[in-house]
Amino acid sequence: MATTQLAEPTVIISPDAFLAHWQGHRGLTRRIIEAFPDDKLFTYSVGGMRPFSELALEFLGMGVPTLNGIATGKWESWAAAEGKNKPTNKAELLQAWDESTAEINRVWPTIPPHRWAEVDKAFGQWEGPGYWILFYIVDNEIHHRGQGYVYLRSLGIEPPAFYDR
Repeated sequence: MATTQLAEPTVIISPDAFLAHWQGHRGLTRRIIEAFPDDKLFTYSVGGMRPFSELALEFLGMGVPTLNGIATGKWESWAAAEGKNKPTNKAELLQAWDESTAEINRVWPTIPPHRWAEVDKAFGQWEGPGYWILFYIVDNEIHHRGQGYVYLRSLGIEPPAFYDR
């Protein structure tokens, strides 16, 4: 796929600072997963929304594959790229989360600087420069993590403070 080079964006955050910001959000999402009772993480929902485990699997399906796509221009799904089986309990989900976190930290420094500004069509859906695609991934996690807060509160569980990243 041909890519388009945008004008170099004004730097408002370094790649290392962005990674730390994202990993702060991921750490908070992990604490949301941990807060769920084992019997509710994969089954409980409110108003017909998906259980939080499905949302966490969505995040896993986007994180590492997005970084690999930004780094290489090849956009494969998490299941295809990783060949992982779908976690069926909290321990497996947390293990997958931790493995994904380590892989994000491994892939991050391999992203060539010019790739942040190159336009790609990620997963055949979102077209934009690498930094924009990654902002979408982080925004998606934050948005859906809010559902986890609602679920936990409806179960009478105090969730972690949203600002404690």
